[in-house]
Amino acid sequence: MNGAESLVTTLLAGGIDVCFANPGTSEMHFVAALDRIRGVRCVLGLFEGVVTGAADGYARMAERPAATLLHCGPGLANGLANLHNARRANVPMVNIVGDQASYHRPLDAPLTADTEDWARGVSGWVRTTRTAAEVGSDAAEAIFAARTPPGAIATLILPSDVCWSAGGVPGMPRAAPPPARIAAPAIEDIARLLRRNEPVVILLAGTALRAAALADAHRIAAASGARLLAPLSNRRIERGQGRYPIERIVHSVDHAVAQLQGTRHLVLIGATPAVTFFAYPGKPGRPYPPETEIHCLAGPGDDLPAALADLADALDAPLLAGPSDLPRPVAALGAITAEAVAQTLAALLPENAIVVDESVSFGRPFYPRLQAAAPHDWLQLTGGAIGDGLPMATGAAIGAPGRRVVTLQADGSAMYTLQALWTQAREALDVTTVLLSNRKYQILFGELASVGAAAGPAASSLFDLGNPGIDWVHLARSLGVEAARAEDMERFGHAFRQANGGPGPSLIELVI
Repeated sequence: MNGAESLVTTLLAGGIDVCFANPGTSEMHFVAALDRIRGVRCVLGLFEGVVTGAADGYARMAERPAATLLHCGPGLANGLANLHNARRANVPMVNIVGDQASYHRPLDAPLTADTEDWARGVSGWVRTTRTAAEVGSDAAEAIFAARTPPGAIATLILPSDVCWSAGGVPGMPRAAPPPARIAAPAIEDIARLLRRNEPVVILLAGTALRAAALADAHRIAAASGARLLAPLSNRRIERGQGRYPIERIVHSVDHAVAQLQGTRHLVLIGATPAVTFFAYPGKPGRPYPPETEIHCLAGPGDDLPAALADLADALDAPLLAGPSDLPRPVAALGAITAEAVAQTLAALLPENAIVVDESVSFGRPFYPRLQAAAPHDWLQLTGGAIGDGLPMATGAAIGAPGRRVVTLQADGSAMYTLQALWTQAREALDVTTVLLSNRKYQILFGELASVGAAAGPAASSLFDLGNPGIDWVHLARSLGVEAARAEDMERFGHAFRQANGGPGPSLIELVI
């Protein structure tokens, strides 16, 4: 057995049976081992940002890591933006990065890079394997690191000679520890705080945003008067009819400050203290009042649903009758507006869909209005590096087969990783992309004003995507994805129903 064969064997033993890949010469022995040792589904991405973004979406829905296969330091570098997003979401992932053979590296061949240091900024665990005999044990440690709550990116760098050399030994993956249960005294401390009837905001993140946990959070709010909020961007929220809603902190600094005005205590459950997305002249970096007291009940790696259930019980909070559902609307007609699109999405979203939101500025009404939609999961760009929507949807569809994925995708950020459409077609994935085509980086006009600058001809030209115009229908079709264009709400409603009614991927260019 060579090192590559021990790697594949160890991955399968550790429950990793999906690999998103864009391989090169240094990874050829790993690729060859995939034919000799069956059981790993290999998914080709035509750009490393698609590979890492897809592994992110997969882990969010499958709740276990996938592997990635990247080609040397520059291949890792191409995937860094979506690794950054995945790290911010505490997503488990095992990156396998090929490297120059150990004896060839000192020659400084063209692809030689400082791969370890590049990996450290987006990884919780990094190691370069030295011998074929250590590949399996190092892979087992990578799997353990990735699976340890709350989840981490583990990057294993493999010189090509450790893969082709004999002497590989399969590793024995260890079971990751379960999330830690919060001790009773800490629960009681927060219960006492909530009994004081002072203005409290409970900030929820991670697994605290699953349906059962949100039900317990609403018990706590009903019993104590505390207010519930989630961060602006989250790994996964279970929402829609029959599930309790959760309001998010808004993007605008002024609106976020108003949203948190009067807060005396901020209780963190899986979250970190809220921070504004950027610095703006003369505005605060944190949206809550400076005198706010911060109380951390549970960190991201703790058992958040249990913490909420225990806190509700400590307050003797009664069970609630259930959420008061918003009525499901009918599809909108007429001109395309953000509110009309939100209304139609809420009306027509398939049952148990997965929504991947990278709608940026146009999509601000989508989240609140889709609480009235059928039950669904809401996935978001978490690290602010745009270009994660299409890849994340690709991975989510593989991680949750049988469920329709709906991507709400801005056109500017879609151009970062449009190659994901090709992977969706190749894998026949059930993904509907609603492509919001306003032919500009619209959000930057607002950001320009927020920092106190003005848009002249030079600035405006840098935000313009209409010269030349991008034809998304033809682009999608050239990549194997069925596509249509909608210029009013009637056409959008028809196209959305049709896309969700059959198998495979579709794209709707919504001209806004």
